[in-house]
Amino acid sequence: MAVAVEDAGLSPDDVVAVARGREAVVLGDRAVAAMARSRAIVDRLAESGAPVYGVSTGFGALATMFIPAERRAQLQRSLIRSHAAGMGPPVEAEVVRAMMLLRVRSLAMGFSGTRPEVAANLVALLNAGITPVVPEHGSLGCSGDLAPLAHVALVLMGEGEAVGPDDAGRLDGAAALAAAGVAPLELSAKEGLALVNGTDGMLGMLVLACHDTAGLLAAADITAAMSVEALLGTDAAFAQDLLALRPQPGQQSSAANLRRLLAGSAIVASHRDGDPRVQDAYSMRCAPQVAGAARDTLAFVRGVVDHELAAAIDNPVVLPDGRVASNGNFHGAPLAAAADYLAIAATSVGSIAERRVDRLLDRTRSQGLPPFLAPDAGVDSGLMLAQYTAAALVAENRRLAVPASVDSIPTSAMQEDHVSMGWAAARKLRVVLANLARIFAVELVAAARALDLRAPLTPAPGTAAVLDRVRRDIAGPGPDRFVAAELAASEALVRSGDVVRAAESVVGPLA
Repeated sequence: MAVAVEDAGLSPDDVVAVARGREAVVLGDRAVAAMARSRAIVDRLAESGAPVYGVSTGFGALATMFIPAERRAQLQRSLIRSHAAGMGPPVEAEVVRAMMLLRVRSLAMGFSGTRPEVAANLVALLNAGITPVVPEHGSLGCSGDLAPLAHVALVLMGEGEAVGPDDAGRLDGAAALAAAGVAPLELSAKEGLALVNGTDGMLGMLVLACHDTAGLLAAADITAAMSVEALLGTDAAFAQDLLALRPQPGQQSSAANLRRLLAGSAIVASHRDGDPRVQDAYSMRCAPQVAGAARDTLAFVRGVVDHELAAAIDNPVVLPDGRVASNGNFHGAPLAAAADYLAIAATSVGSIAERRVDRLLDRTRSQGLPPFLAPDAGVDSGLMLAQYTAAALVAENRRLAVPASVDSIPTSAMQEDHVSMGWAAARKLRVVLANLARIFAVELVAAARALDLRAPLTPAPGTAAVLDRVRRDIAGPGPDRFVAAELAASEALVRSGDVVRAAESVVGPLA
């Protein structure tokens, strides 16, 4: 099913479908009508001779300069060319596609004053699989993602660079448009500014991050359950009546997952009576509290995303009463703070997972498991260095968890004297989540090996299903072998959602 863009925003699933699934996009009739109405207002103002920001004046610190009618098309072209000033490696195609779709969404709401063909040409690029090359560095998240969006707009003009369908190599802008069957766009009054004044890059990354985080938090509960089981931990601390004493919704969900995943475990039952330990270490006992806090953070961030997906972001905006009004809605502060918050929460979940890995490998704390889970320790080093990798990833995430949104640097001759750094916050969040998947991959390999070493005791049906799925790609305990390949296979299981699907095939949907 094609994703229809109307005049009332999009859903997160729509963004993921187009960005990653490359679903087709169609402009709805209401969107076309809304854009035509606002364009008529811009046309009237352009003919009036009155100075109107974005229509007949310069931009930013040059907003006081009146531009005569015969030079306004050049004004819009010059804006795009000058603002396409990014540097560094290209950002991922899924980010650019999300950004393009979200700019279409904002234009389609009818507050930007652009002709319908501007949005239609962006849609044509998306549907043809043409992805503009957008460098990583250049956005301060205010006024929106100016440089990244300018690189997209440059391709609409038949300039810049793009990547062809199926990543078939780089094309210049004119060749990219020809491949999509689209004529170069001659920008008219207000349209260049409308193409760049938006939060679409940081919002697109935040939508994708929320989608990824939801899957990773389900995986967090699964690997935690496997580690608790393998370490001869107890599920008593996850009891519903105990968790009800502190009604934080996230920890309720995580604890419910742990109870279901550990239900029926012969390993847990083997030491339920007569165990001299009165409580488990925090990395086991507090797993639902830490993962639950991340779930609550995700819920907050999803709320920010939902509000932004329903927003018309531009400056100035064209209002139904005929006003063209300057505003500050392009400022990325809400998205920047949300991205930083999610990065902090994800970092904490990765940190506690690494502590469980270390415990699994330490013979003084692993309740009888061999050193580093090596059956012939001394000759073999087992998973010793896998824990090093997890520790390195945790350390990097801690550095990346330092908020970008508390920073600011003035630009545009002090006209833009406070910026959000939202693009930077979203970029580092992507790295944090990629690292988090790798940390869980290490825990998955270690916990699976530890469960095997508990034989003949058997794990719970839920964790056993995950163990079986892991063993289809990764061998069980044995002499030392190439560990990196196994960690890569484990990462693929985490990132693809196979780990979660294996568990859910037995215990049902995880909360």
